[in-house]
Amino acid sequence: MGLLKEVLLLPAAPVRGTGWVLRQLVAEAERQYHDPGLIQHELRELERELNDGLIDEAEFDRREDALLDRLEAAREQRHQAQ
Repeated sequence: MGLLKEVLLLPAAPVRGTGWVLRQLVAEAERQYHDPGLIQHELRELERELNDGLIDEAEFDRREDALLDRLEAAREQRHQAQ
């Protein structure tokens, strides 16, 4: 039955393959979004932008709050997984 099923579903293989690729991309994006090391790197880059005068204090505060929220959520998620 397994071989027959595969033969019958063969025309849908490109769609299934595309679905698999999309699932992998979403999983990697979520992993990076919740990676504390990457978030801390983004915080350092944000501080560099402020020090270099590329952004103003209000922009810094807005983006820093968002990054700190992500960092807190990532730590909570990691704590719950343990």
